[in-house]
Amino acid sequence: MSVKIGISPIAWQNDDLPDLTAAYTMEQALREAREIGYTGVERGRRMPADTEGLRAYLKKYDLALCGGWCSGNLMVNSVRDEIGAVRQQVEQFVALGAPCIVYAECSNTVQGDIAVPVNDRPKLSRDEVTGYAKKLTELAKWMEGEGMPLAYHHHMGSMIEDAEDVDWLMEGSGPEVRLLYDTGHLLFGGADPLAVLEKWADRVHHVHYKDIRPEVVRDVRANRRSFLDAVIAGAFTVPGDGCIDFAAITRKLKDMGYAGWIVVEAEQDPAKAPAYDYSKLGYAHIVKLCREAGLEIG
Repeated sequence: MSVKIGISPIAWQNDDLPDLTAAYTMEQALREAREIGYTGVERGRRMPADTEGLRAYLKKYDLALCGGWCSGNLMVNSVRDEIGAVRQQVEQFVALGAPCIVYAECSNTVQGDIAVPVNDRPKLSRDEVTGYAKKLTELAKWMEGEGMPLAYHHHMGSMIEDAEDVDWLMEGSGPEVRLLYDTGHLLFGGADPLAVLEKWADRVHHVHYKDIRPEVVRDVRANRRSFLDAVIAGAFTVPGDGCIDFAAITRKLKDMGYAGWIVVEAEQDPAKAPAYDYSKLGYAHIVKLCREAGLEIG
């Protein structure tokens, strides 16, 4: 049993706040990520769109495709229409051997609107989440049949944000719906990350190690700032630079037999937190924790 360590290029190339990382290129992101020791990257919007172009691009930097974001619209689409919308990405990820598609509902999220406080995100009833979960199960079954797992990303500003939302989604969906477990989004959303991991260990398929700076989160909540404001202010950081107990989480991953990717995803202002330095810090921290937990890195 072993894990692999990957990274999202968002520290160098922020898709939601491109001006924040305008001084960096995707080529620099991949080159430096591999130099640090990461063996995979999640897909970024500034990577080649075609499958063979993306394959060659990743091969150039000796990196695997370890997942990637998919903006879902299943709340407003039929399952058939949603399949049509995601089919091309599914086919590409299957061809490139990705471990999953990172799927999140974006039809009603406020995460990308800097004018809307993150506190004002949509909060659905249990019945509404259960109804959505049934449609999501159909989509995940189709995706699994194509050879690609769906890992649902609970996310700040979205309708699946806190521990209650995660519980309702997991309880209302079939086992085909896997969970992307993101430490930073859980804690920012008011959940206990370790408790969520312990409860839903059998559904966790993909892991994001994201730390938070609690003083920034408190300010964002108290002063009704947006998710993007939180990113700019430095709410997120790499593991080992914030307040989350990643040692306990890593031990739990070992105990549950996790053998997937651990991905660093820590969007910050590189003028305040240089992308290379912080990404190196995060990598070193994960390697140390895996060694201490007896979790082999493959």
